Amino acid sequence: MPSFHDLTLTNIHKSTRNAVVLTLKSADPAQFKFKQGQYLTFRRDFNGVELRRSYSISAGRSEGILQVGIKQVDGGTFSTWANTDLAVGDVMQAMPPMGSFSTKLEANAQKTYLAFAGGSGITPIISTLKTILATEPNSQFTLIYANQNVNSIMFREELEDLKNTYLSRLTLIHILERDSQNIDLFTGRIDAEKCDLLFKHWVNITSVDTVFICGPEPMMHAIDASLKTHGLTKDQIKFELFTAPQQGRAAQPAKHQNTALPDGTQTTITLDGATRSFTIAQNQSLLEAGLANKIDIPFSCKAGVCLSCRCKVLKGEVEMIANHALEDYEVEKGYILSCQSYPLTAELMVDYDQ
Repeated sequence: MPSFHDLTLTNIHKSTRNAVVLTLKSADPAQFKFKQGQYLTFRRDFNGVELRRSYSISAGRSEGILQVGIKQVDGGTFSTWANTDLAVGDVMQAMPPMGSFSTKLEANAQKTYLAFAGGSGITPIISTLKTILATEPNSQFTLIYANQNVNSIMFREELEDLKNTYLSRLTLIHILERDSQNIDLFTGRIDAEKCDLLFKHWVNITSVDTVFICGPEPMMHAIDASLKTHGLTKDQIKFELFTAPQQGRAAQPAKHQNTALPDGTQTTITLDGATRSFTIAQNQSLLEAGLANKIDIPFSCKAGVCLSCRCKVLKGEVEMIANHALEDYEVEKGYILSCQSYPLTAELMVDYDQ
């Protein structure tokens, strides 16, 4: 099971007024070998309270560096600290890379990729873009990037450099909500109507093999619906949520509000090769119960967005009230997100090491 490691901050680059790109170095680089589209989970103590946050890796696999982009969020303790207080030489603690927002690449492939990014959702997308262009020299990539205005575009200069480097293979379209552009279609928000027009005039959607989407949830759902309307299948569309509409959990499992749940579930978990047993109280998630029993279960978002608390049910049954990270085939095999899982049986056995 992943644990936290020290990373030394070697460079800080201000990407926009309220976003930074951090370059990090590990004493054990093998631990931080990543796939395009993966993220790092960081932790830090703020006034006696530990906060964990996940940020996507923005470097391409062939660049030989480890970078993350962090946009400052209003009221965000961790993102504000990262944007205002960090200095070169500081040490941050992070888990090794995690996440499945990627697709298998082949050097001799000749594919057409499409990506939609909104705001800081560009971070995993730019890692994917750089890696694909470097790894598959016969493939094409179109990026549609939505922002409020020109000044809010993260990685703006880097994207322009990539466009100049891969002139015939990379198409870059900026959609700006507030700034007018020469082409009216490129002004406003990305919704189903705009997708229809983009697919009619700018993107040959019938030739697209794989689509990556990362941004605000309403935008992502509108794009997903439009893609499926135009003939793409679920397997061709890759999602990565960087926020969740609700942090935390519902008051009780949604599907079983009228079901008599156990007063206490006797639970056994395997973590890092060790077995521990404890009781989960009614309407308490697996993660909450584990942490209450002083078990260092890995977690980050607590909203079903990341994969940090992924485990496998070996015995018993749970209900996940939210899942934005696991693939359907993983759920079918018994994998769950413990932050969103509530027991439905009197006995439960899970494994974090599989």
